[in-house]
Amino acid sequence: MKNKILAMVIWIASVGVLVNCATLPTDFDKPQSYSLTDTDSTAFGISVKEKAKPHPGKSGFLVLGNGLDAFVARAVLAHYAERSIDVQYYLFHNDLVGALLLDQLLKAADRGVRVRLLVDDMDMGGRDLGAAVADSHPNMEVRLFNPFSRKAGRTSQFVTRMGSVTRRMHNKSFTVDNQVSILGGRNIGNEYFAADPDLEFMDLDVMVIGPEVKEVSASFDLYWNSDLAYPATVLKGEPPTAEEIEQKRQKLDDFVAAQADSAYLQALRNSDLADQIRGKKMRYRWGDARIVYDQPEKLLHGFDQTQYHLSPQIAPFFKGVQEELIIFSPYFVPGKEGTAFLSELSQRGVRVRIITNSLSSNDVGIVHAGYSKYRKALLRAGVELYEMNKKLSRKQRKEKKGIGGSSKASLHAKAFVFDRRQVFIGSLNLDPRAIVHNTEIGVVFSQTEIAEEMAKWFDENIKKIAFRLELVKNENGSEGIRWHGVVDGEQKTFTVDPYTGFWRRFGIGFFSMFPIESQL
Repeated sequence: MKNKILAMVIWIASVGVLVNCATLPTDFDKPQSYSLTDTDSTAFGISVKEKAKPHPGKSGFLVLGNGLDAFVARAVLAHYAERSIDVQYYLFHNDLVGALLLDQLLKAADRGVRVRLLVDDMDMGGRDLGAAVADSHPNMEVRLFNPFSRKAGRTSQFVTRMGSVTRRMHNKSFTVDNQVSILGGRNIGNEYFAADPDLEFMDLDVMVIGPEVKEVSASFDLYWNSDLAYPATVLKGEPPTAEEIEQKRQKLDDFVAAQADSAYLQALRNSDLADQIRGKKMRYRWGDARIVYDQPEKLLHGFDQTQYHLSPQIAPFFKGVQEELIIFSPYFVPGKEGTAFLSELSQRGVRVRIITNSLSSNDVGIVHAGYSKYRKALLRAGVELYEMNKKLSRKQRKEKKGIGGSSKASLHAKAFVFDRRQVFIGSLNLDPRAIVHNTEIGVVFSQTEIAEEMAKWFDENIKKIAFRLELVKNENGSEGIRWHGVVDGEQKTFTVDPYTGFWRRFGIGFFSMFPIESQL
């Protein structure tokens, strides 16, 4: 017994040491800065003003569904920026796409453009030098949001700082000259732009011009000046040396030069979208819009402090649905309340259709444990559920090497279509982590052409890309689920989660018994 008590005392003491070590810098200079407002005379400003003349008070939208187009849009905007670039992302990978976009940001800074790069610290472990080098540029600042302490291991901090580092900035925005913004589901990384041969996310962004861009900038400023945003150089502890700066920049230059013939840089030079952006010939769809976002203070307060939350801003759009609701949500954990709401919609005659990831396509498998327990209740109420179905054969993988040749596709788009009249596109998943824990941003806009096109796309493609779930009664009277989809060109029905083995299903079923839903 004494040994057990001694072991517990040692464990408590060690945790205390870890907590004490997990400190962040406090004595440093962090000047506040704000979005530039005098940008109407820039090339983008002049173009936006001209395009907006026939649409007073409205915002313009261009949906970016293709990964290559989504890369080109960001790169070309950065290439032609004149005054400012504000970039905010949850993940900014150190890979091909990350390097090419970082190169564009640094070259813009070389031209005298003010660049502010705000990245959540979740993906930045071991990358302090690179971030500090970018931060050292006289026209570029890099800040990391809600950082882990550099005085303790990251893994231990998930225990010692539970409720702090477990809440993240999931926002995604890319704004140039305070005139054009890109919002959506994509982080910066190969898999979000069809450049990963093993995994391709089906994702969605929207380019926005008009008055709501100022609201995106206002949101960015709140996060940039938040107490949770730390300069990258401060976290590193000391500025990089001149030699380190030169070496890092030369390494990036060499890497980008070696990619001259890559599909991404070729598209940047030659694609139709690149030409349209360069020539200011973009065709936008116009309508009323509202930028919705969490306040950064959300991460500092209890879950019940909903005045900081995005959810009350978007709730009226869900409650106002009369005929049809289409949901794209890669991580879908509706909970009891969400299940009851969607079931009530369906039972009063609203057609509710949801596409989410299957167990096999979900890149965060444990989320499936939170979702799967609600499938039967939703199906029982008449909600239509679809789960992603894409698994290429070995022959198909050989034929589709390169862009778009991923062996596995995972849904990553976050979008809702309300009555084929209004659309939400942003970073928000319908799960507790997005609704309660993390911060998010998106845009809701009234634009019937885009809403109709997205609904029509769902109508025409859902059976090609997803399994339709059906609730059936077994011979013994119990309920079971059937998955109906196309496999190798033929209709096939599964009685268990498609493309999964026993142990994977067992593991998910095991986790579903634990009270972990609020963390999913």
